[in-house]
Amino acid sequence: MLRILTIRLQIAPKPHLMAMKKDQPLFCGNIEPQERTFKSTASTPSFHTRILPTIKHDHQELVYHSQKIFTSTNPDEQTRYQNQFTWELARHLIGEELVVYPAIIASLSDGQEAADRNRMEHQGIKEKLKIFQDLASTDPRFVPTLRGLMDDFGIHARHEEDVELPRLESMLSKDESVEMTKSLDRTKVFVPSRSHPHSPVKPPFESVAGLITAPIDSVADLFRKWPDGKKG
Repeated sequence: MLRILTIRLQIAPKPHLMAMKKDQPLFCGNIEPQERTFKSTASTPSFHTRILPTIKHDHQELVYHSQKIFTSTNPDEQTRYQNQFTWELARHLIGEELVVYPAIIASLSDGQEAADRNRMEHQGIKEKLKIFQDLASTDPRFVPTLRGLMDDFGIHARHEEDVELPRLESMLSKDESVEMTKSLDRTKVFVPSRSHPHSPVKPPFESVAGLITAPIDSVADLFRKWPDGKKG
């Protein structure tokens, strides 16, 4: 069943995050949690979790899915987790760019520099993800491409977890941090689920490009295989 999402985009001077209204998330609409969720020994954070543990959990999901690929010798299973990994990583990257990085810019003294560096790192990851998502699991480049991607992603994720996100958290109240998590979760519902490295990477153009691309990805997802044994 298709739901019509009402999206409110505002063009205004960048406010400090502390001054943003808590009842005005970035995206508004009747949005339910995604059905294709992470299942592993790691606990799933609730909708009311602060942003740092939420991002850490995203990173753990991606490591989990990559390990399922590395340890499997079944091409069909590898394809299923390839789709899951791509779906998770593509949405994670764009979600950060739309929700977390603007907050970093607004809250940290070197926020613009930090956001620009992270966007540049994202670009490299997106380019490798684009290659990986299009490879057959039987291709000899399949596993090496994922290993190279995870090497880059691991460096990026550790810096976020150890440096920038703790600094951002220190500037936020608990309520503000939880609201950011909610906004991130809402945003992930309708951003692209595949890598499009040539799309714009800075607001407001990245959000517009994402809204155009996401429905195409969602339709294609219906015909892909997933780890739950069903098609999308």
